[in-house]
Amino acid sequence: MHSVLIVLLGIVGMCFGWFVYSKFIAAKIFKLDPDFVTPAHEFNDGVDFVPTNKYVLWGHHFTSVAGAAPIVGPAIAVYWGWVPAMLWVILGTIFFAGVHDSGALWASNRHKARSIGALSEAVVGARTRKLFMVVVFLVLLMVNSVFGVVIANAFVSTPSAVFPAWAAIVVALIIGQCVHRNFNLVVLCVAGVVVLYLSVWVGSVMPLELPSMTGLTPQANWIIILFAYAAIASMLPVWVLLQPRDFINGMQLFVGLALLYGAVFLFMPDISAPAFNDRLGESAPSIIPLLFVTIACGAVSGFHGIVASGTSSKQLNKEPDARFVGYLGAVGEGLLALITIVAVSSVALAATSEAWYEIYDEFGSAGAGSFIQGGANLITSGWGLPTNVAQTLLATMVVLFAGTTMDSGVRLQRYIIQEWGEIYRIPVLNNAVVATLVAVGACLLLAFGAGGASGAGGMIIWPLFGSTNQILAGMTLLVISVMLIKLGRPAYFTMVPMVFVFTMSFLAGLVTLVQFFEDGNYLLVVLDLIVLVTSLLVMLEAASVVMSFKNAKTAEAEIADS
Repeated sequence: MHSVLIVLLGIVGMCFGWFVYSKFIAAKIFKLDPDFVTPAHEFNDGVDFVPTNKYVLWGHHFTSVAGAAPIVGPAIAVYWGWVPAMLWVILGTIFFAGVHDSGALWASNRHKARSIGALSEAVVGARTRKLFMVVVFLVLLMVNSVFGVVIANAFVSTPSAVFPAWAAIVVALIIGQCVHRNFNLVVLCVAGVVVLYLSVWVGSVMPLELPSMTGLTPQANWIIILFAYAAIASMLPVWVLLQPRDFINGMQLFVGLALLYGAVFLFMPDISAPAFNDRLGESAPSIIPLLFVTIACGAVSGFHGIVASGTSSKQLNKEPDARFVGYLGAVGEGLLALITIVAVSSVALAATSEAWYEIYDEFGSAGAGSFIQGGANLITSGWGLPTNVAQTLLATMVVLFAGTTMDSGVRLQRYIIQEWGEIYRIPVLNNAVVATLVAVGACLLLAFGAGGASGAGGMIIWPLFGSTNQILAGMTLLVISVMLIKLGRPAYFTMVPMVFVFTMSFLAGLVTLVQFFEDGNYLLVVLDLIVLVTSLLVMLEAASVVMSFKNAKTAEAEIADS
């Protein structure tokens, strides 16, 4: 099988999704209204609520939701074969992720930019909100804690990525000030990307390493530094750092994707991975349901709904921008996941099928490192760039994505804690500084309390992320579906993805529950049970609300007929 055919199939599918399916959903189902006054205008405070150019907002949304997951997930899932991974990425992007992301933006926009957990109260009920918030907080805790570890490990293993990663922050601060003063966006974009890639070259010839300090390892020190940075960044007005950093990262991804996809057409590597792996290890998990939680970002992800309703909806300039930001953001992530599949399935990573089997000798034996190695070889073969520069470029891409997700994640965690302050009438939690300290404190407590001096405690609960994140996606689609039913609009386009995602993720949760129990990991058993029971209660509550609503409508119709 030729990699070019995979790429062409994916591009054609994504084009259908954007030009045909998303237009239908936006016009006929969500009915996006250009005259609707968005919360960004209604509550404009210059800090969190800021009307934003849709291209800049797309950059923020895309890089916030992308993280390292659309790279790590597909790179692991190829273990079952490249065909199931490719099909789930393409079909998931078109019919699941795009609808989920743009739908969460639309629903939040119609409810004063409330988070998906908060707006569930208005759509379903007060009890649902409290249950929803438990799952949302757990997902954010996992993402923030683990991405801190991912970035720290990348800084230690690839010190050439340190300089460009921090240089990107300086570039973003300058661009933020320029955009705020109405400088030409195209000029800023070009200049920012040039400087960013110049910093990649500097990093490749000037790697930076952090020495051991205060008795902690370099990884642990990086984790502390990263959370200190994230705390400060999360309290700054979005236009100062969050928007421009995400925007410039989105632009550098365009360049990175252009290099990777261009290299496929120039190098035209054959696929060395099997279409379906018939040499699975005895301990390998079943492809169903695990495939659908291993590849989350890049197909559909509950974390996207948190970002869409938590930060992006507060910056939506016009309601129709929800299609551009939400659906096109999902398409961009799908394209990243697709090229990851090509990079780890082709001769760019393993010259022969036997070599590929040696790398993928067991489930989880490959991941982001395989993407960096395969992608760098792909770029080198296609464009002739030095391998060390290509590796630095891709490592920087992974770090920047994880960093922007962490930035948004801490800000979102702060929102959740402030909402808890309102729900439970604890005024001190409404304070942004206090809420941020609680959010960061919870992550650091998990990192060092459970992980000791290594700071890698987040990894302990990470095995829960796949099923929990996808259960959250199902719950988000449920809220959107109930909202559509109440508006008298067709809900099939969100209900079908909701049923599929929830079923697969719930089954995956049961599978991991048994595994955690057999391993004697009772902390994960308890947390897994909490997520499973909570999600079931939300589903039952929603079903009750829908039935009551339909019964009321039927009664009204009977009265009108009589």
